[in-house]
Formats: sequence, structure tokens, C-alpha cells
Amino acid sequence: MNQKSLKGWMKHWDFILIDIICLQLCFAVAFRFRIGYGSPYSDTRFQFQPLLLLVSQLLVVVFSDNYSGILRRNRFDELLAVISQTAQIIIVSVIGLFIMHRSADASRLIMGYTTVLYPAAAYVLHLANKRRLFAGRKNKEKRSIVLITSAAMASDAMHILIDQNSFRDYFIPVVMIMDKTCKAESDAGTETFEISDKYPDTEAMQLSEENLKKLSHEWVDEVLILQPDEMPYPSELADMFLNMGITVNYTLPAINSRHWHSTEIEKIGAYHVLSNSLRFASPGQLAIKRLMDIAGGLVGCVLTGMVFLVIAPAIYAADPGPIFFSQTRVGKNGRTFKMYKFRSMYMDAEQRKRELAEKNKMSGGLMFKIDDDPRIIGSEKKDKNGNPRGIGNFIRRTSLDEFPQFFNVLMGSMSLVGWRPATLDEWEKYDLEHRVRAGMKPGITGMWQVSGRSGITDFEEVVRLDRKYIENWNIRMDIRILVKTVAVVLLHKGAV
Repeated sequence: MNQKSLKGWMKHWDFILIDIICLQLCFAVAFRFRIGYGSPYSDTRFQFQPLLLLVSQLLVVVFSDNYSGILRRNRFDELLAVISQTAQIIIVSVIGLFIMHRSADASRLIMGYTTVLYPAAAYVLHLANKRRLFAGRKNKEKRSIVLITSAAMASDAMHILIDQNSFRDYFIPVVMIMDKTCKAESDAGTETFEISDKYPDTEAMQLSEENLKKLSHEWVDEVLILQPDEMPYPSELADMFLNMGITVNYTLPAINSRHWHSTEIEKIGAYHVLSNSLRFASPGQLAIKRLMDIAGGLVGCVLTGMVFLVIAPAIYAADPGPIFFSQTRVGKNGRTFKMYKFRSMYMDAEQRKRELAEKNKMSGGLMFKIDDDPRIIGSEKKDKNGNPRGIGNFIRRTSLDEFPQFFNVLMGSMSLVGWRPATLDEWEKYDLEHRVRAGMKPGITGMWQVSGRSGITDFEEVVRLDRKYIENWNIRMDIRILVKTVAVVLLHKGAV
């Protein structure tokens, strides 16, 4: 019988317990900084706050991947992960305060102190716990896994299983070679297969009836069958181990193919299938992303109202007409939606776009971008350096025209971070590989926007950056992009 290992956050219960205690202690210290006496748990004015933090922290634990791969992170990645987790907890707590109508009762200063203290303390405790775990693991506490493979694959397999996994809950006492000889072919010719020199705790032996009988009396928890694609599956060998009560693990070529990015077992109707995608996101991850979008959308809509009061009269005075501009755009997986912006162009901008097509800086006409766009309101006015200084140029340069898209974010058709949604005519020109951009919701900002968007004129580079974002997406990446976006906007770098 094989005991299933804990999945996701459950297998890192020790880190979770450390973080829960750490957050409460940091809040208590922050309370003493601010109040100077007593306990936050007995003070009726503030005792709801540590409870709210606890609930928020548990929600983040359950619905995020903050503890995924925690033992493989280096120190810098660990720091980013702790900061990201802190941001998520605070966002959920703020939303909770508004839901409970207790925002006026909460001490912002205590929350601020906690926000500073917690990531520093949690980071140090995470590193200390990792050191404890790394130092304490011995073979007797791990699973014994026998690797059965070919001579040509053995060295690479040991490198992947042992060298690239500094923290493992298994060890490999035996490598059994399926070939008739313990020799492997290389570019330099035939060389003797040796494994004992580099891995002294691992014995290499040929797969034979005698060796299998010997192995049956050794400590073996599981076997891993790793074979070349052209070799038929050794069903008799697998049955032999199963009849001995040993768990059998085997690989499928489709799962390990480098062309497949992420694979999971799913069920469609009555069929069990292998599902492949550029990136699988858990419901918890998507829930956290949506919570961030809702929080950002609410704040953004308030800011949009404030911006409207300032720029709406200026837009109307320069070019009478609607203040808002709406356009049908293509979103996730090809769905269409209405996207909103403050109008920064003259009313006939779409008609004039065809006349200006030859000036488009983006290759292939898959996006539209030109220098000194005459369609922008007031662009005919120039400063002493010859740069346009109209109201349209101003709101585009400061990205104020994008603010109404917070309504799209709040409604769910867009996200804070994603890819820039395509127009219908651009979408029709997409090649097959361009459609990868639509694998996630479009966003107000994204990876290519913070990578010098005004300097990128190759649409293929835009697609590459959007694909990179999808393949590597996590909440921490969204937070980094949002921070970079603020810097880009404030410094006017890359704005159009």
C-alpha cells in the first residue's frame, strides 16, 4: 500500500504554523508600539483585528500557492514570496474591514507596523526552519526508491532526481539497468557506465532475475520505471513488483515531452484524460487574483471619478463630444467585450486610422502605434521643442486615459495585469502562434508594458513577453508588474 503524500499547502504545515504564530506576535508587538500597554486580545477596541488577520491568513493559505516549492526557493525568491504573502493578507483584511463596516474602527498605524514587522520576521523564521529541515533529514526518514532505466538515461536521471533536488523525501539505493550491458553510447564512443563514483550511496546493477530476487529482500518502498520512448512498457516487470506489494511509478512520454508545458489528469465525461496547458492555475490562485482585481477595481473606479472631474471639461472644450470612448475588444480565449477609456482622440479617429496605416511602427499591422499621432486631441499644438502638448497627449502620456478600464476589471472582463486586448481587425490578422496571448484575461498593464513599450516595435517580441507571462504566472509576478507600472507611469517611461 502506498500512502499518498500531502498535497499543496497541507504538506508544509510547519511553515503555516510558524507564519500564523509570527503574524499574531507581530500584531501584538505593533499594538505595544502604538498603545504602549495591555493586550490586543483583551482591548475591545482592537480585538477584532487579530481575528480578522487570522481569518485572512487562513484564506490566503488555502486559496494561494504561496507554499508551493518553498523548500526549493533561494533566499531572494523567499523574500519576494513573503512580501507577496503579506500583501495578499493585507488586501483580504482590508476587504474584510469594508464588508464588516469596521474600517473606521481599525488602527491603520497598528496595521502598518504589522505589515512592516511580519515579512521581516517570517523571512528569518522561514530560513531557520529550512536550515533545520535540511540538516535533520537522514535516509532512515526517507522513502527508498529503486530506479529502473536504461544505461543511456541513467546518468541524466540521477542528475535530475538527486543533484537538482537538494531537499528530497526519498533516496535511491539501487539503479537497475534494463539493457543487456552496463555500457552507454556517447559522442566519444562506448564508455563504461559508472554510477558508484559520483553517487557512493547508490549501487548500479543489471536487471536480472537473480538481482530482482536479491532486491526482494531489501528495503524498497517504491520503484520508478524510466525508459526510452521506443521501448515497450514492461508490464510483466511492473506486475512482479506489484505482487511484492511495492508501489510502481512509471512515466509517459507525452507527460515528459519538452513540448508539453504543464500536464494534469482530468476527467471529461466518463473519460480520464491528460490535460495540457501553458499554465495550470488552481482555483485558489484565481480566487486571489480576482480578489486583487476587485480591490484594485474599486479603488480605481474611485480614482476614475476624481480624474473625470478634472479632465472631462478639458476634453469637451478641446473637442466637443463623449468624454468616454468604448470599443469592442477581444478578451480571454477570443471572447469579445466593450472596453472603456477616456477619449483622447478626435471623433473621426477610427476613420483616419486607415489613412495612417503606412506609418504604423508595429510590424505586420497586428498592433497600431505611430509617432506624433495627428488623431490625438490637441496634437497640432506644439511646445518650444516641437512636442505635442494637447490634452489628449497629456492624458495618454500620463496613462489617465486607461482609468475607466478599472470598471472592466471590476466587472471581470479584464484583470489588473494581463495582455493588451486586441481590436477586432487586429485579431483577424493573428497567425496561429499569436493567439497564445488570449490564454488569460487581458489587463490594464502587463509584462510588455513595463518592458519599454514605446521602444518595442516588433509584435513577435510582444507575443513572446505575453507568452512568458502566461507560462510563469503567479501572484508575486502580478505584484512586481503592478509596482513597475507605477514607476513607469510616474517617470513617464514607455508611455504612448
